[in-house]
Parts: sequence; structure tokens; C-alpha cells
Amino acid sequence: MKFIGIIPSRYGSTRFPGKPLADICGKTVIRRVYEQASKALDTVVVATDDERIYEAVERFSGKVVMTSPNHKCGTDRCLEAYKAITTPTWREQNDADTIVINIQGDEPFIQPEQIETLMTCFDSADTQIATLVRPFTDEDSNEELEEVNTPKVDWDPATGKAKMFSRKVIAAADGKYYRHIGIYAYRADVLAQITRLDQSPLEIAERLEQLRWLENGYTIRVGVTEVPTIGIDTPQDLEKAINWYKYNG
Repeated sequence: MKFIGIIPSRYGSTRFPGKPLADICGKTVIRRVYEQASKALDTVVVATDDERIYEAVERFSGKVVMTSPNHKCGTDRCLEAYKAITTPTWREQNDADTIVINIQGDEPFIQPEQIETLMTCFDSADTQIATLVRPFTDEDSNEELEEVNTPKVDWDPATGKAKMFSRKVIAAADGKYYRHIGIYAYRADVLAQITRLDQSPLEIAERLEQLRWLENGYTIRVGVTEVPTIGIDTPQDLEKAINWYKYNG
């Protein structure tokens, strides 16, 4: 089985334009994501639609491909990048045994063990798509649990499969609460299929792309991580990341 990490990276952002090139103690955000992912994966590629990001990745000798500026989501960009680095003949022979990992380009401190946890989800031959969750703890406030920008997951630990994703507060089958960590892995043939699906009613209501897959009958296996993530959506998040790195990096 072959694992390929793809990092979708756009320059435009409503809340923080240019964040992939923002500096964290001497390295850009996108470089830190790339280097962390490379600790777990032999093949990592940045997929971008911006020349500035493309050139920045080339400067640190990373692998990068240009993709269309018209993609509506990172999943579509991942498929284009995957096709750019493989041939039709290779895909015909290897798609079913190739896993594409969609790594968020704004999480500079993603840990190799998180990616490895995701990879182990494919030890089960029936896994089509996988993602990560992290349990809420007693240290988390009610405000954090109720935060609509933090999707929650209802999943069944007995089967390891997701049942529902929501911005509202929902509990899993074990009665606990889990936040969704937005990293995905797909079998390459499944990735090609889900990018052709139309938006679904639940997806539109919740603004969560993964609900489209569930509504169309695809299964999403869940891996559990205890490692906190540090996503960067705003300049304020960048300051928090810089301060975290100064004490923990």
C-alpha cells in the first residue's frame, strides 16, 4: 500500500490572506506543514493555485504542483494534484491500493503520529475514507464544546465508523464528545468518485463537505488522537502559534 500526502494551499483567505507564507520563527507556515508531514510520509506534495506559494515551496526544495484556481474545496485540489504526479496507466494499476492523505495547509505543528494514526485506519480492507477525532476533556469549557466553528462527530467506537458530523453539540455512541480534526485520507479510486458527487442537503445545512460522502453511502473510518492541533485561521492564531513554538518547539 502506498501513501501520498497532498497539502492543498491557497493564498486567498477571507480572514487571513497569504497565511501559507506567514512566518513562524524563521519558517513559513507551509514549510512547517510540509516538513512535519514528511516525517511520516515518503511522498508529500503541495497543491497550490498561486505562484508565490509555488516559488516558496521550490525555494525550500519541496515538491509542488500548480492546480486550478476554480476548485471549491481541498478535496478537488487533491485529486488534480494526484493526477499531476501519476500517469493514467499507473493509476489504473494502483488506485485501489494508493491512499491520498489531504493534509491541512494551516496546521504547522501537525504531528507525525497523527498521520500514522490515520494511516492505520487502512489496515481494514473495507476502509474507503478516514479522518481523525480528538475527545473533549474536562479541561475544555462549555464554550469550546458549543463553538460552531469546531465540528463535532458522532461515531461508533465498536465499528470505528462515523455516523454524523455537526457544528452543533452531538455525542458519540460511547456518550463522549469528540471534535473533528480536519485531515482526511481516501483510497485514490474513492477520491475520484466523491469529487463527482453533487452537494447534499445535510452538507449545505451544516457547511461540512464530509456529510456529502455519508449521504451518498460512503463510510468514514475514525482514528482517535489525543494530540492537540494548532490551526491558523487569523493573524491572532498566528501569534498564538508563534508563542507556542517559542516554548515548545
